[in-house]
Amino acid sequence: MSEKRKGARSIKDIPQDILEQLNRGEIETANLTEWLAVDQRLLLENLLQQNNRIDYLKPVLENIDQLKKQTVNTLNEAIGVGLLHLARKNKDEEFLFRLSTHPADLVRCWAAYTIGRNNELKLKEKLKSIQSFATDSHFGVREICWMTVRPDISKNLDESLSVLSEWTQHSNENARRFASESTRPRGVWCEHIDALKQNPGLGLKILEPLRSDSSRYVQDSVGNWLNDASKSQPEFVVEVCDEWLRESPTKETQYIVKKALRTIKK
Repeated sequence: MSEKRKGARSIKDIPQDILEQLNRGEIETANLTEWLAVDQRLLLENLLQQNNRIDYLKPVLENIDQLKKQTVNTLNEAIGVGLLHLARKNKDEEFLFRLSTHPADLVRCWAAYTIGRNNELKLKEKLKSIQSFATDSHFGVREICWMTVRPDISKNLDESLSVLSEWTQHSNENARRFASESTRPRGVWCEHIDALKQNPGLGLKILEPLRSDSSRYVQDSVGNWLNDASKSQPEFVVEVCDEWLRESPTKETQYIVKKALRTIKK
């Protein structure tokens, strides 16, 4: 296995040959700088040419042109949703599978949208299908995939919390982290879940099993979940943290509690 690339610190420092490989979809991005530098239109065109699906290009580009605001995330969604509609119209399951196993992380991000925005899938099926993206080795895919199902989680909160509470027992830390991150009351780059802002106790079936999780990645998410909740229900969060420290005085729990309480006025 080759040594992991570090990635450039600024977009202008990315070597030309690396940028070309990224835009052809031959390699993964090494960091956020590269992730932001990829020309998603060009990557899409290259992908469609490589897979003999160039007739998909024009309709997807039209979707992109209609966006009010073009950011990495809105482009991601427009391309993913566009490819989903075209593949469904053409009964092209094979192409959807190729996207989900593609070497380029941004292509796998698009693939996550082909699941998260597929209205033919019921919630349980969506969550089951998204799990391979939740455990992806690439940070970008893991971040995008919970956003793709977040609207469904919000709309079907009880069922989602029930399904995701099982994920808290998963051996893969990324799956456990998804259970927490995807249900954060406020979340990042996404709509808030009002029910959890008002009644964060609903989320305890996710949080309790993770209160002393060995993974720092999971701990950060649980701490942030409770910190989100503290903005609207500070007393609840203080109570939960006190209880956790009494019942589970591990260094992991202490770390989570510190993160959870960081913005509560003493």
